[in-house]
Amino acid sequence: MLFERHHAAARAQARQLTKSSLETDDLVAEAFAKVLTVLHGGGGPDRSFRAYLFTTLRRIAYTETRRARRIVLTDNVEATAIDAEIPHVIAQPFQDTAVAKLERTLASLAFARLPCRWQEVLWRTEIRGLTAASVAASVHLSPNGVSALAHRAREGLRQAYLQAYVTDNAQRPQQCRQAAEQLGAWTRRRLNKRETAKVDNHLDDCRRCRVIAAELCNELRT
Repeated sequence: MLFERHHAAARAQARQLTKSSLETDDLVAEAFAKVLTVLHGGGGPDRSFRAYLFTTLRRIAYTETRRARRIVLTDNVEATAIDAEIPHVIAQPFQDTAVAKLERTLASLAFARLPCRWQEVLWRTEIRGLTAASVAASVHLSPNGVSALAHRAREGLRQAYLQAYVTDNAQRPQQCRQAAEQLGAWTRRRLNKRETAKVDNHLDDCRRCRVIAAELCNELRT
């Protein structure tokens, strides 16, 4: 199920790290195999599976690049065997830009889905670091009103960020689409009792949606 859900995204990521479609397929297959081995050993991702998979892809590609740099092509086998001057490779600490890029993308998507008023107050208070009192006049609210609006906006951003982890549901059954659209709020426990019970009942019957819900809960804990 995880393979079916994340294979297309993994392949798109792998295409940025390889030079041919064959290398892309090999990289994706090896990454999934490594993750499967970890899962069988009782380990595995404790956060978003896709981010974990992307990290694995990058590490494999990084290792292969380092290995390729150590290879010296020559037509003089004897000279190479006796006195090879192999370029010294300095190991650089691994910097996983894939996960960082994913986080920035999700954050941007989440912010874009917020009401304009929420975006404005978050931009002024969280990005620019302005106080509620200094923002009050520009948004026509009291300082207490700005604080309350910023609180709602931050909570809305958290829900939208979690919701951004849910992939496109266009090809899923109607019940799955309805449940998936509420998973961000469900994870944050912001649904009312009736809505919560409806999502809970669906998750009891749908293994695919339970996988998504579990990923969101893991992401919430990080």
